[in-house]
Amino acid sequence: MNRNSMAVLSKLAKRNPAEELPVYRLAVVGDCSTQHLSQAIRGTGIIHDVNIEIFDADYDQISAQIDDSSSELYSFAPDGVFIMMCTEKLYSRYLSTRADERVNFAQNEYGLISRRWNTLAGKTKSVIIQSLFCEYDDRVFGSFACRLPGSFIYQLRRLNMLISEGAAAGNNVYPVDFSFLASEMGYMTVKSPIVYGMAKLPFSTEYIPQAAEAVVNIILALKGKSVKCIILDLDDTLWGGTVSEDGMEGIQIGELGTGYAFSAIQTYMKELKNRGILLAVCSKNYEDKAKEPFLKHPDMILRLEDFALFVANWKPKAENIRYIQSNLNIGMDSLVFIDNSPFERAAVRAAIPEITVPEMPEDPAEYVNFLRRENLFEAVSYTPEDAGRTLLYRAEAGRRQAEKDSSTYEDFLRSLDMHAECDSFSSFWYPRIAQLSQRSNQFNLRTVRYTEADIERIARDSAYITRYFVLHDSFGDSGLISAFIMHPCDEESLFVESWFMSCRVLKRTMEEFIVNAMISAARRAGYKKVIGEYIPTSKNAMVSNIYSKLGFTDLGNGRFEADVASFVKNETFIGWY
Repeated sequence: MNRNSMAVLSKLAKRNPAEELPVYRLAVVGDCSTQHLSQAIRGTGIIHDVNIEIFDADYDQISAQIDDSSSELYSFAPDGVFIMMCTEKLYSRYLSTRADERVNFAQNEYGLISRRWNTLAGKTKSVIIQSLFCEYDDRVFGSFACRLPGSFIYQLRRLNMLISEGAAAGNNVYPVDFSFLASEMGYMTVKSPIVYGMAKLPFSTEYIPQAAEAVVNIILALKGKSVKCIILDLDDTLWGGTVSEDGMEGIQIGELGTGYAFSAIQTYMKELKNRGILLAVCSKNYEDKAKEPFLKHPDMILRLEDFALFVANWKPKAENIRYIQSNLNIGMDSLVFIDNSPFERAAVRAAIPEITVPEMPEDPAEYVNFLRRENLFEAVSYTPEDAGRTLLYRAEAGRRQAEKDSSTYEDFLRSLDMHAECDSFSSFWYPRIAQLSQRSNQFNLRTVRYTEADIERIARDSAYITRYFVLHDSFGDSGLISAFIMHPCDEESLFVESWFMSCRVLKRTMEEFIVNAMISAARRAGYKKVIGEYIPTSKNAMVSNIYSKLGFTDLGNGRFEADVASFVKNETFIGWY
């Protein structure tokens, strides 16, 4: 949670950010005053190493900016449009609605909101970040309002649900849940009638930093910054007590006493794992003792199969975390380390500044609520495949062992019996392709992020040539692991707009297979050249010369070219599925 004051964020907003920071162009429109919120969003972006350039529209100009094709909003060419709508204005419109028409108030309001979304979708490719309404109950009917369709609180809640349902169907709309934050902090903390009356500010000045962070978290997730793995301590973190001293029978877990708090954190971690976040163990412990509760204790909610990696020894935790990161092959800034010990937290922070280490509360009963409020796990997509991500990484451990057991690397690759599925983008894969573009940082040649709506638009446009790749081997399916998007840059040449791939399948000749598929697709479409581009980021240096390694000619300035007619097919150990 953002603990910076409005004054600090305002100062940060006025700074000239470092040139190397990625830029995100955000248009802010609202039916209330948004100037201070826009400043806080920009300042929060600087804290998170993103240069959020903002166009802040004048007061109450939502329709004027969205409906007019020549407005400043469209001239700004935003990556995202944040629509801020406040409860106070909503209540005023409700009061001006005839009593017999109030049962349709939410539906009518949603009709206006959804028309704005459609207008934006027709005029720009921008992502839409739509505010949900903070709950306000005028208590005219007391609790009876909850069963009275014409009451304000009934209609407000219905409107929030309509927005959520519409966003789920619209793909390019992402609600920001100010109502959740208001319920966590209290309505009278979040709102100030005096401030709204004087300046039409939707939030109190104390709350604006939290509101800004909620918006920035969505932007960061859209740009590919997300938690991919939670590394967990065991003693006094997942259970009460010390298993090596108290024994499995003596640890606290279950419904009784303090055990309930540890059951709650395990349940929360299980849900995050089911959402697609990997879990790993990093514990100073004897491995057999550390594993015993997961195997035998009847009250344990997490089991060994829930963990992608289990490390229990007496080495420094920073050393073990580096081992986990290396084996999972994900960025260190995609890891969260949870430990009850202030000493261990401080030691890991000092040794690995990139990792997120929450300052956990002393009382384990507060663990879950603390993590909920920290909002570390913002997501912008979810697919059914996410629930099985741990199995994919456990299968990867089997492959690593098979590699160790093979006499040569080539023998290992042959033993995998790999086959790839390759085809043009289809609706079944839209969510996963978009998600892979958002999550891939290391193997991402141009680091363009796509929403599901973007992928659908590209798939339906005959000017584009697209391919997705699913890899199968003797250990199982690796799922959708790569995709590329090409479009003509002239009559003879195709340009590779994007190529991104999961690092889980690196060095198995999948790269060679994909480039062969690029050239084959270009040949069938009648093009003579394929042009690739590498745009460097702080994370994708590993692919800086991938094109030249795989048969392209280096043209300089990050551009590469392959002649379709003379291209020599790359050797690969992967067959067609």
